[in-house]
Amino acid sequence: MARIVRCGLIQASNVLHPDSPVADIKKAMIDKHVKLIEEAAAKGVQILCLQEIFYGPYFCAEQTIKWYESAEPVPNGPTTVLMQELAKKHRMVIVVPVYEEDLAGVYYNTAAVIDADGKYLGKYRKNHIPHCNPGFWEKFYFKPGNLGYPTFKTAYGTIGVYICYDRHFPEGMRLLAMNGAEIIFNPSATVAGLSEYLWKLEQPAHAVANQVYVGAINRVGTEAPWNIGEFYGQSYFVNPRGEFMATGSRDQDEVVVADLDLDVIRDVRNTWQFMRDRRPETYGDMVRI
Repeated sequence: MARIVRCGLIQASNVLHPDSPVADIKKAMIDKHVKLIEEAAAKGVQILCLQEIFYGPYFCAEQTIKWYESAEPVPNGPTTVLMQELAKKHRMVIVVPVYEEDLAGVYYNTAAVIDADGKYLGKYRKNHIPHCNPGFWEKFYFKPGNLGYPTFKTAYGTIGVYICYDRHFPEGMRLLAMNGAEIIFNPSATVAGLSEYLWKLEQPAHAVANQVYVGAINRVGTEAPWNIGEFYGQSYFVNPRGEFMATGSRDQDEVVVADLDLDVIRDVRNTWQFMRDRRPETYGDMVRI
C-alpha cells in the first residue's frame, strides 16, 4: 500500500514597509501566515513548510541591529508556541523558520519542527552563512549552525531541513539523506539575477543524488527600500527521480501542494543503488582540504 503524504509550501510577500516598527511587521506577517496555514489545512496538507524567516522581510539586505528585535527563543518563543497550537488544531506537521535568540546577543537562522500533535520535535540551525553582494549580509545576524544535520520522525514521515544558502553545499543534503530523511525542505529567500539559473537545477540534482523528495520554497515580491532584486517565488516539489511535481507562481502568495508517495524512494533506490555503492572510506580528503 502506497505511503502518500500531502505536503505544502507557503510562499508569501512581505506586508509592511521595513521602516515600520519590527513588532508590527512581525505581527502582520504572522497574521498573514495563519490564514495561509488555514488554507493549507483546507487543502488537506499534512506536512507544511514556511519560507525562510517567514515573519518579516529579508532584512539581511542591510546591516542594522534593529532586526535583532525580531529574534526569539526556540522552542519557548511565542511564534513556536503559536505554531504548536495550529499544528495540533489541524493535525499538521509544520516547519517554522524563525530568527532564533539562543543567548543574549547570540542569534541563529533556525527552523523549528512541530509534529501533528503539537509536540516540538527539535530544530535545525542554518549551517552555511553567506556574506556577499548584493545585500546578503547574513554574518551580521547569524552564527553558523551547531546542531549538525538532524532529521525528524513525524507522524507522516521523516523529514530534514536545509535553509537557503545551504543548498549550494551537497554534503549536508547527503548527510540528511543518510540520517533517514525522506523529504528535505529548503526554505529560502533568493532573488532573480543572482541564483535563479540554479533554482531548478541544484535541488532536482540533490533529489536524484540522494533519492529523496525535496520541497524548495522562495518568497515573492520586491522589498523596498533595499530593492536587491525580485524574490521570484516558483516554490516547488521534486521527486527522487528529479521530476517536478508542483510549482508555484512567480509573483503570487500561494500554498503549493503535492502528494508525495514515500514508497517511491525504495523503488528508486532499488533501481539506482547509490546508497549501496557509496565509498565513504575514500572521501576523507573532503574534510581535510
